[in-house]
Amino acid sequence: MSDSTYLTSNYRDIAWPFWPILPLYPYGKRPTLRREVIENQIWTFEQFQGIFYVVIPLRMTVIKLEKGGLLVYAPVAPTRECIRLVRELEQEHGVVQFIILPTISGLEHKVFVGPFSRYFPTAQVYIAPYQWSFPLNLPLSWLGFPKKRTHILPQNCEETPLRDEFDYKILEKIDLKTGSFSEVAFFHRRSQTLLVTDTLISVPEDPPAIVQLDPYPLLFHAKENVFEEVGDNSLNRRKGWQRIALFALYFRPSTLDTIPWRRVFADASKALHRSKKAYFGLFPFQWQKNWQESFEVLRNDGKLLVAPILQTLILNREPKMVLDWVNQVSKWDFKRVIPCHFSAPIEATPEQVRNAFSFLEKSALVKGLPLSDLSVLQSIDQVLCQRGITPPAKEKI
Repeated sequence: MSDSTYLTSNYRDIAWPFWPILPLYPYGKRPTLRREVIENQIWTFEQFQGIFYVVIPLRMTVIKLEKGGLLVYAPVAPTRECIRLVRELEQEHGVVQFIILPTISGLEHKVFVGPFSRYFPTAQVYIAPYQWSFPLNLPLSWLGFPKKRTHILPQNCEETPLRDEFDYKILEKIDLKTGSFSEVAFFHRRSQTLLVTDTLISVPEDPPAIVQLDPYPLLFHAKENVFEEVGDNSLNRRKGWQRIALFALYFRPSTLDTIPWRRVFADASKALHRSKKAYFGLFPFQWQKNWQESFEVLRNDGKLLVAPILQTLILNREPKMVLDWVNQVSKWDFKRVIPCHFSAPIEATPEQVRNAFSFLEKSALVKGLPLSDLSVLQSIDQVLCQRGITPPAKEKI
């Protein structure tokens, strides 16, 4: 199978029967796209998921170990297709030896670790410390982690068998009252590659290949209204993707207007498509003419970015802790970054990574995101703090 083209025609190959645990689109089918990042050394495996057709890539990274075998960072859904693609690498480069869960709050990463690890019974599973579950804090084995071979990553990488090829740095737990946030950044020394989960992204101008395997979400969001028939072409796919990115990262950017529900239901009754797939004709939003300007500011020529939701609701709770972590990470000599979402790989320097977190500094030289586009997230932040659901943000450093 080609690493850049999806060729599977058998539904069973992409079926994911456990989707009700995390009921996100595309539900029971999860196509996988494998790409070779560095020849015979690093591969990414991409799937996609979302809500209300706001679909974004979900990425697993596989690295060949110098002594043979493979390390898997942030597993995705282990469909027959996905496992077959991993087995192809195993046949050439050795078996999966390590599986890494580098986050504690990303359910879209955590939910796949147990099922994935069952296909590789000799692999050691290393997970970020401070794991938690909601509404009950259950034992790890109850969450599907293999009991006898699951290990908590210690603070010091030298205490693990990963030390020969990797460094890692754990972001200390950020207490959010109803939950917590933490992430582990990994540095593969031989390839000079930094692996992160959610803290860094780069937004591409065009839709990633993985989301183009199912263009319906792109075309759905390319519509101006519920009455428009949108043709499947590259311009409309790009238009839909750029709006999806704004939805995913801002919830509601300043260039998006919501339509009164009375009108939404009236329009739905006259819509061209009223099937379940088309949400019965419901289309409760309308874009302003200058919406693309918001996207260009967000994209910022593809520069590294901390997602707005993390800027506004999470990382600003502990700016000193986060900056200390970033300063340590930025000491590594990497030249590319592979996040778990949006674009990858991203050619980037330690200085560029450090600059992405300047929103936590009072004297930041890097221009931040527009306050108008952040207004909805800031309103959510205010409500959460007023109701005591999350702690307030701390002063910038």
